[in-house]
Amino acid sequence: MSVKSRSNEAVHHLASRPTVLAKEDLYDEGSVLVDPVYQAKARVLNQALQEIGMGKYQWGLFVVAGFGWFSSSVWSLMTGLILSPVLNEFHFNGPFLSLATNLGLLVGAILWSFGCDIWGRKRSFNLTLFIGSIFGIPMGSSRTFVMLASLAAASSIGVGGNMPVDSAVFLGSSIQRRVTCSAKPSDGVIDFIPSSHQYLLTVFSIWWAIGQLLGSLVAWPLIANFSCAVSGPCTRLDNMGWRYLVFTFGGVMLLLAFVRLFAFPLYESPRYLLGRGRDAEAVAAVREIARYNGTETSLTVEDLEKAAHGGRQKEGAEKWRILSEGSVWTAKHVRALFAKKKMAWSTSLLIWIWGLIGLASTLYNNFLPYLLASRGAKFQDATYSTIYRNQVIISVIGIPSALVAGWSIELPYVERRGTLAVSAGLTGAFLFASTTARSSHALLGWNCGYTFFSNVCERISRPGHKPPFFV
Repeated sequence: MSVKSRSNEAVHHLASRPTVLAKEDLYDEGSVLVDPVYQAKARVLNQALQEIGMGKYQWGLFVVAGFGWFSSSVWSLMTGLILSPVLNEFHFNGPFLSLATNLGLLVGAILWSFGCDIWGRKRSFNLTLFIGSIFGIPMGSSRTFVMLASLAAASSIGVGGNMPVDSAVFLGSSIQRRVTCSAKPSDGVIDFIPSSHQYLLTVFSIWWAIGQLLGSLVAWPLIANFSCAVSGPCTRLDNMGWRYLVFTFGGVMLLLAFVRLFAFPLYESPRYLLGRGRDAEAVAAVREIARYNGTETSLTVEDLEKAAHGGRQKEGAEKWRILSEGSVWTAKHVRALFAKKKMAWSTSLLIWIWGLIGLASTLYNNFLPYLLASRGAKFQDATYSTIYRNQVIISVIGIPSALVAGWSIELPYVERRGTLAVSAGLTGAFLFASTTARSSHALLGWNCGYTFFSNVCERISRPGHKPPFFV
């Protein structure tokens, strides 16, 4: 049987095929909180995308979307990597650099999360890396702390959009799309990733670990060999290491932006187009994805119209539009997350967990090199070479942790809950144990244990848990 005939047979009954709801669907069938017209059309679209399967387009998207996570990882770590030499040169209160960076990340996350509903996923996807690199590269030329902090904040506005926008594009349905990217609840199917490959939602965070590792690897020789001594006078010419580091990754970010723009044919999100009422463009996007994968789909605008007709017959069909054609944001977008007791409880828990992770992750990653330096000074081995060697060792731990997280959530009886519980408990245990360290080697060992289990916890709670919950 030819590819074309198999495709036509598989998708022939897309509009009429019954949809199995999740066993504990937080948005029940017919809920007035969900536009029934969109819900009906989204199911037809989801089934067509699932029939296309995991192909060349999805794997390419895994890579180019990972560029954003890689860049966010490097840039979030950058503050910690350059903090010690920058303090020696500019003599300022260290936390203010982290404050400037995180203010930029906050503005970027809000701006791009709302913006990608206004001007589309594709444009936002391509702009974030460009903005991050355009302001990031000049950071290395800073002659004062004010200039450095200002450029760091401006660059972070672009970097801050990488995770919400890239997650919206790759993961399809996540908290960023659900709230700030105004995504719709659906019947639990990710936009581009078939159910057989949904473990990639957790493994996707390996790009974050790669960014941490490469950032530390490059920082080690540059800062160790081209920086002032940990103590003593420090001039610009004697302290070029951190500048070389910023130039390097600013240039890498710009290169990745060009690769993303010219080397991969990103199509606009079909769900986004569907939510804007552009059904014909959504169908065209699905067909382009199928063509890129070397297969075909028989999805037509008529299939969506037929599904929409059935949705209009349901009660509340005109009461709720998650993403209107004008993409007008209202308070209903937030109220939807607290509409039912179970939904409100789950949303509140995730917000609380994310808040704690954000606090702990920022404090730990931004100040780890500084912590190692200060503890190393007490152990009489606080050289830049030792500090950044230890940082590289700790960063290596992030690679297997992402793979272990993706593996463990598929284990029977363990799954996400068990993995999260065990990893969170061991994270706390190793962190408390690190206070007992009496040597640099002991401190490094405890930090490696803490990093491994905290990364497992983060990998599941960030990309791995939210999509299945919010879709």
